[in-house]
Amino acid sequence: MFDSAKRPRERLDVRQDAMSLVEAVCRLTTRFPDNGRFGLVSEMRRAAISIPSNISEGAAGRSTSEYLRCPSMALGSLAELDTQIQITNRLELSTPSTELGDLLQRTFARLNALILAIEKRRNDARSTEFPIPNPQSRPSHAR
Repeated sequence: MFDSAKRPRERLDVRQDAMSLVEAVCRLTTRFPDNGRFGLVSEMRRAAISIPSNISEGAAGRSTSEYLRCPSMALGSLAELDTQIQITNRLELSTPSTELGDLLQRTFARLNALILAIEKRRNDARSTEFPIPNPQSRPSHAR
């Protein structure tokens, strides 16, 4: 059996937080009353699952632009989930949870930090690129 802990994406703190967020959302939504669900359960679970999935997809990507695109999508799903949790609180389907709020904030912070780090690495790589001279591009009088 392959040890998943050896995969680089498994070691990302933000991915671990996102996985904990999936567990918390699944536990929260199982307590919703049947008459109060109106699609929120599936929407919340979908958004929550999308977060670590996109982080993993980006980390497994072959390019910096792909690595940047996927965490940005995860950030969108995280914002969506945050809104859905606020809706459940307003509809009194759940009560505000400090633990869940702290996990959301930590995941937001770590995901933003990851995105900034990827952007910095991309920008640093661009600033150190040197064009390879093409001998064919010299003016004809220089030949």
